[in-house]
Amino acid sequence: MTLSTRMQVEVADLLARGDEEGCLQLSEVERLAEELDLDDTEIEALFEEIDRRQITLRDDCGRRERPTGPKYENGELATATADSLQLFLNEMARYPLLTAKEEVELAKRIERGDMEAKQTMINSNLRLVVSIAKRYRGHDLSLLDLIQEGILGLIRAVEKFDWRRGYKFSTYATWWIRQAVQRGVANRAHTIRIPVHIGDRERKIARVQARLTSTLGRTPTDEEIAEETGLRLDQIDDTRRAARTVTSLDRPIGEEGEETLVALLPGEEGEEAFEQLHVSLLAETLRSAVRALPDLERRVVELRYLEDPPVGVGAVADELGITSDRVKRIETAALERLSIERELQELHEPAA
Repeated sequence: MTLSTRMQVEVADLLARGDEEGCLQLSEVERLAEELDLDDTEIEALFEEIDRRQITLRDDCGRRERPTGPKYENGELATATADSLQLFLNEMARYPLLTAKEEVELAKRIERGDMEAKQTMINSNLRLVVSIAKRYRGHDLSLLDLIQEGILGLIRAVEKFDWRRGYKFSTYATWWIRQAVQRGVANRAHTIRIPVHIGDRERKIARVQARLTSTLGRTPTDEEIAEETGLRLDQIDDTRRAARTVTSLDRPIGEEGEETLVALLPGEEGEEAFEQLHVSLLAETLRSAVRALPDLERRVVELRYLEDPPVGVGAVADELGITSDRVKRIETAALERLSIERELQELHEPAA
């Protein structure tokens, strides 16, 4: 784990407790990960170290009786929800909860590429998503939107779950679902969104800076922040520039304040101007990312997403001398490699 000295000490303390007691509470791991602003890679490394030490990660570590957990009441949620949410809840209720043995069997099948097993694991854990999503109501997102964000985290947990470690799937999935919902709330809070990994890094830098300011009694230097976060100086500088506060597009401008900034952007309506600016930022993110792709994948992504207007699948196939099906496969592989599908969902659909 590439952590700063302070982070290593705190992680070592947690692991030492786990060695002594033979188990750790999930809440302890979550609390430390949140406090240190660990990213996904660091969290995975922490789980691997816990597993290597044969520390059991459980919901009931140190308790004599396993808590029953919050009881999910479908009717409680349904009374004040829209028809779409009610339909989702009704569909979800069709899938029974899984036993520990069933989770292991499904996980083994998923490892072998069984998509039906993957879907069953997802459907049978939707209650967990709803339970977590309910805690984030009041952030200008509907419950259905929160659930949709949580499902993204659930899917990732299903894909990463290692049944050999011996802990319950719900214990493992809770972290990923919560992270997905929190990121969804953060993304929706701003009209102009920055890539998720930049937002994560920005929060880590801000938290470390606040902690060092309190400890040192002064504003820390970039070098001190870099040492504490484990980031390079250029990464800190790039993150600050990317995440810099954006001027409100509704801000009055001119001597009399008779115009707004959004009114000067190209487009017939203000809403279109917002959309154009958002797409422009995302396209720039993509241009920077595609440079690392193999030549064929890079060319397909450039034609499909960076041309104005975007080039259709058939035209790309003709230009490159390959079939349309192969264009689609190359495009899918490239987007997975870039790991920015979330940002691309906001772009206009390319021409068919």
